[in-house]
Amino acid sequence: MKLTKERIVDAGMATFAETGYHGLSMRQVAERLGAHAGSLYYHVHSKDELLALMADRVCRHAYDAGSTALAALPPEATWREEIEVQAAELRRSIQQHPGGALLLADSPGALSTGGLSLMERLLKTLLDAGVPVEHSGIAADTLLSHVTGFVLQEQTEPQTPTVTAETYAALRARFPLVMEQMPRLGQNEKFQRSIKLLCTAFETLTKNDDSRA
Repeated sequence: MKLTKERIVDAGMATFAETGYHGLSMRQVAERLGAHAGSLYYHVHSKDELLALMADRVCRHAYDAGSTALAALPPEATWREEIEVQAAELRRSIQQHPGGALLLADSPGALSTGGLSLMERLLKTLLDAGVPVEHSGIAADTLLSHVTGFVLQEQTEPQTPTVTAETYAALRARFPLVMEQMPRLGQNEKFQRSIKLLCTAFETLTKNDDSRA
């Protein structure tokens, strides 16, 4: 098949999922495509450019999915609901791309228009909600980092091992708070709750700003 930028990005994503940031090379991508490494450079000039294209793909898909989800909200939707759907679609988009979480976590310097679009929209949502300008950037970055980290943990965390009743009792005796909480929440509920907690924190910034006015 003819080499295209899209096919190279496909192969880059699949390779990245296996090797991570430091293991990724243009040679490995070329081998996956059955091509010579030199032929890739006609379409993608360097590993850094490939990483930027890969990050951009994940973010663009997340942005488009978020746009659809936001458009489906009722007119009376709150800013918290807007934050929640943006976070949910970002999580879903990262999950759908091989190596997506590792890519965004390991190569934060690979800026892209897709990533900037996500940040721009999130900042606007926070500013419209009343989050002060001096806090909005940190708030948006915290939210995006949390979503990326959550998916990274989902994709790399081993399955919960089966333990005997005796082992569980011993663990609960040593770590009662942890053992009481951990088995109760599925990943979806845990994610939704975590976003709501962040929104509650962001809301305190709007209240603090009002009190100074």
